[in-house]
Amino acid sequence: MRQPHSPSIRRRRLSAELRQARHQQSLTTKQVAQELKWAVGKLSKIENSETQTIKAADLDKLLNLYKVEEVEKREALHQLARDAKERGWWMKYRDVFGNEALPDFEAEASTVRAFESQVIPGLLQTPEYAEAIFRGGRYTDHGVIRRRVEARMTRREILTRFDPVHLRAVIDESALLRLIGGREVMAGQLRHLLHMAKMPHIDVQILPLAAGAHAALTAPFTILEFPSPLDPTIVCVETLNEALYLELPEDVQPYIAAFGDIQGSAVSAAQSATIVSKALKTLESSE
Repeated sequence: MRQPHSPSIRRRRLSAELRQARHQQSLTTKQVAQELKWAVGKLSKIENSETQTIKAADLDKLLNLYKVEEVEKREALHQLARDAKERGWWMKYRDVFGNEALPDFEAEASTVRAFESQVIPGLLQTPEYAEAIFRGGRYTDHGVIRRRVEARMTRREILTRFDPVHLRAVIDESALLRLIGGREVMAGQLRHLLHMAKMPHIDVQILPLAAGAHAALTAPFTILEFPSPLDPTIVCVETLNEALYLELPEDVQPYIAAFGDIQGSAVSAAQSATIVSKALKTLESSE
């Protein structure tokens, strides 16, 4: 079965290819716009992935001007443009995600590195645990909560598909101690965490409270890496209302360094499983 892909990633890749082709011809955006009798803003939107679709005729005009003559190359770029128009699975949850781009990026990522300080990472949550989190926030309508839980559970499928994403999660120990949804729900969540941690493509490390200060005390974040060198690494920092996406190297590098720091402060995967198991036993013994 064909795996869902990210239209936004495809748009970014096509934009990067077109920018590269223009640079190879030593053309400025102004020169291209004048030659094609376009507004400069039209080309700018194409090169900055702001255009939802690129007409085949417009793409051909650009490729002709950039002297891209190889048939296979031209067809590959046209395929990128066609793929960018397709709707991913997350579009049926537009009421939940809004303009949120995280499912787009997760669908095409090869590696996801996540740090969470308060809760278990979303990709490792059970439905009951996720529901308890949503009930603890502003949204109390049952229908809204159900949709949000469904969307989150569908996101998890990137971990169980034929070519799964490699997830590296560092979780602050406080997330294991926060009793979300009651003892039964929390116990189920910890069992699920232990189960997922056994998967060869999932690494779970616990950052003990005893580790003290570390480089990521400010906010949780996610680093997404992609198989294509044309797709730069992205950092997602979630806020109460939306998410902030960083992709400039100077913005991304501090988060990569911070993740390396907290990985060094966290205990090994085997020791982490022991910590989770102890937290689970404590819950089970008090039920």
